[in-house]
Amino acid sequence: MRIADTFARLRTEGRPGLVTYTTAGDPDLPRSAEILKALDRAGADVLEVGVPFSDPLADGPVIQRATERALAAGGSLRASLSLVEQVRPHVAAPIVVFSYANPILRMGVDAFAARAAAAGVDGVLALDLPIEEAGDFRATLKAAGLDTIFLLSPTTTDARIRKASELGSGFLYGISRLGVTGARDSVASGAEALVRRIRAHTSMPIALGFGISRPEHVAEVGAYADAAVVGSALVSKIAESSVSSDLIDRVVEYVRWLKGAGRPEGRPLHV
Repeated sequence: MRIADTFARLRTEGRPGLVTYTTAGDPDLPRSAEILKALDRAGADVLEVGVPFSDPLADGPVIQRATERALAAGGSLRASLSLVEQVRPHVAAPIVVFSYANPILRMGVDAFAARAAAAGVDGVLALDLPIEEAGDFRATLKAAGLDTIFLLSPTTTDARIRKASELGSGFLYGISRLGVTGARDSVASGAEALVRRIRAHTSMPIALGFGISRPEHVAEVGAYADAAVVGSALVSKIAESSVSSDLIDRVVEYVRWLKGAGRPEGRPLHV
């Protein structure tokens, strides 16, 4: 219920949500845990925790490099779930596990759902699992009390949007452009049209991502979607600061800046 409660609160408050993506185990598992706690403190409304995978074909170079760092540091699906379990008592925001399907299928969907629920996961997005093949997956997750979240793109047909709306719960994740992940200078021109298409089929909350990196992007997306997703820009900030003793402070400052708290004095932000 944490996801539903969060979006209900955002609607009551009349403000867009901020969904943050980080890769579990980047730059290492202990600091990854501290980053998740810091994101929650800084006001992120939903935390997406990416499972490092050896073939992240949908991701651009920034997240690919984060995945490589995480794998080298011992990251895996099991380690990611243990990480969630570790931080769950300290984090109020909902946590969504973002994974390619292969690690989940290798663990076994039943075993994964039970372990994720026990760890305190709220929702799961298996980004390369076809909607047409997701019925049993969704049923297993639902039985464990987990939301199933689907990705929708500008080329997703209306029929598939309807199917995702029927099977999905928590929120729907719209990606504003085709191609791999990565920060951009502007929000994709077709983003609002995609959200309108999705809204024609569902009343579920819609989070929009791919390319969002600045507070004006968050505000623009918030005018028509329920939340903005920031991934590559945040992962890049972590990479830039990974050798710094003030990594956590910089993560907090960046998220607060995205939420409109202003640029930190004396510390330029390069995104």
